[in-house]
Amino acid sequence: MPGLDAGSATTPEASVRVPLTLFLGVGAATAAAHIGNNFTTFLIGGLIDHFGFTPLEMGIWSMAEMLAYAAAMFIIAPRVARVSPRLLFVAAGALVVAAQLASATMTSFAPLLGGRLVSGIGFGLANTALNLSAGRAAHPARAISIGIACQTALYALINIGLPMVGEAHGVAGEFVALAGLSAVFTLAAGWLPSDRGQDPIAGPAASRSPLGPDGWRVLVAMALFTFGSMAIWPFIERAAHAISISAVQYGRYQSLATILSALGSVTLAAFVARLRRARPIAVALLACGVSCAAVTTVTAGWAFGLALIGLNVGFFITYALLLGVAFEVETHGRLAVLCSATWLTMMALGGFATGFIAQTLGNYRAVGPLGLAICVLGVVTIWPLARRLDKTDGGQRARVSVGH
Repeated sequence: MPGLDAGSATTPEASVRVPLTLFLGVGAATAAAHIGNNFTTFLIGGLIDHFGFTPLEMGIWSMAEMLAYAAAMFIIAPRVARVSPRLLFVAAGALVVAAQLASATMTSFAPLLGGRLVSGIGFGLANTALNLSAGRAAHPARAISIGIACQTALYALINIGLPMVGEAHGVAGEFVALAGLSAVFTLAAGWLPSDRGQDPIAGPAASRSPLGPDGWRVLVAMALFTFGSMAIWPFIERAAHAISISAVQYGRYQSLATILSALGSVTLAAFVARLRRARPIAVALLACGVSCAAVTTVTAGWAFGLALIGLNVGFFITYALLLGVAFEVETHGRLAVLCSATWLTMMALGGFATGFIAQTLGNYRAVGPLGLAICVLGVVTIWPLARRLDKTDGGQRARVSVGH
């Protein structure tokens, strides 16, 4: 099976020399790449409240950013062996900052939609830089988990501060605040690798080869996982609002959820090299589905908060584990980039579907149970590959131990 004989794009000897700054750079890249989809919830709420946009319009708005995000990654995936993570990250930061600042001055739907397309391209470049950088570590899933831990620790503070900015300065102030944060994260570009890969000959050739059945299985599992657990995400603040949870209170719930997600990611980073794959992925995926169902069906604030925590923690753990499997199937990074692009595509389609359901039914209650059913299909899809890797990874685990 492609990639089964190596845990990453680097050798164990090279991985020993990986500096701490790489992990700091991965953390900054993770935070920069996901700041849009994590905080679009606040922007959607503000745009609906201030300008009267409909849920369907906001579903289209969110979908446009996600599709642009995914398109950038799909386009660059076959070329990952020829690009520099550092240069990608700088370009990403410039696009995102410009788009967010411009959006702060807009009040009509069409120009706001254009701003989402530009910022989406920037987020796609940032996520590609993240995946390529993580692939330089001896255990990419560990690097991704460390990056997520850094991201969630930062987002815990942002979830408290951003709604306060919105109350004081409106949705325009939120756009400006997000632009400033993106600029700060871009300053960490110097921590990311500047080279274009370890093997300039083999890398491009591998990137042009067919994915194979295992690669497609990983992509389908990522698609089902994302559509099942994240379709509600762009409207999750609206789901909280529907049961009388204010934006500020929602931000506090989300802040706690991100803190616990950071702890979950740190724990995963510490133990992932010793874990088998099938059961952890299945448990995490099912936890996402159950939490998603609860988020749209409970009526008590405390129950919503618990479901939100479960959805956050489960999502970050599942995402890292699936990317780890992707790096094992293909070590040079193309499949991992395609996984992230698939995640964005399905999140975009999920946001549109949720907006349509909400406008048709007048509520979000049906979205969560549907997500649970789709997450179950994700478990069924990834289980055979994860089980096979579990049975054949003795030599791989020994190599990871040497590398760390």
